[in-house]
Amino acid sequence: MRAAHLVTVAHGTRTAAGNEVARALTAGAAARLGWRATTSYVELCAPSFAEVVARAGSPVVAVPLLLSTGYHLRQDLPAAVAAADRDDVRLGRSLGPDRLLASAQTDRLRTAGARPGQPVVMVAAGSTDPAATTDLDAAAHLLAQAWDAPVRLATLSGHGPRLADVVRAGDAVSPYLLATGHFHRKARHEALAAGASVVAEVIGPHSLVVDLVVERALALALRAVGVPA
Repeated sequence: MRAAHLVTVAHGTRTAAGNEVARALTAGAAARLGWRATTSYVELCAPSFAEVVARAGSPVVAVPLLLSTGYHLRQDLPAAVAAADRDDVRLGRSLGPDRLLASAQTDRLRTAGARPGQPVVMVAAGSTDPAATTDLDAAAHLLAQAWDAPVRLATLSGHGPRLADVVRAGDAVSPYLLATGHFHRKARHEALAAGASVVAEVIGPHSLVVDLVVERALALALRAVGVPA
């Protein structure tokens, strides 16, 4: 049977450290799976998803490192698969919402010094896609369950309230962002300006996110003919 080729696809950022998060997650998942793996990006960093899919070995299991549904998942990535003219590419859905991400967020909150029961504002990049809003609401609900305290949602762009309108003095803020970059810097600055007492780090290459990538890759492999799971 043919071995799978794991292709992850992150958004991409001009911040080098942010792009390293995708590479670390990909390497961690590949080591666990024993598969070949390549990291790709939607924009702002090379190689692009379209380039990788066009030349990757087959069959391809593509796991988006994107936290919510949006234009890239609905349009860009399916278009790249179609343009490659291959029938051996399995493209997954967004990583979130998922309980493993919520658990990783609670770890980041504790590490940043948030107190048990402290109210939290979850801040996301945001989108104009209504489906993304549904995803973010679900992610905030999962975080509230994992943190066992109230969680309110804010976004940095697109639909949804802004941090200045949501954060209350003494709140903790949990960035619903996978990697550092422009949105991370913006979230931290605006959260502290609004009175937050704690701002956690981005989710990053947390071991639980590696678990999630592996889980998604195996589920996609089961749908691909001839790929050992």
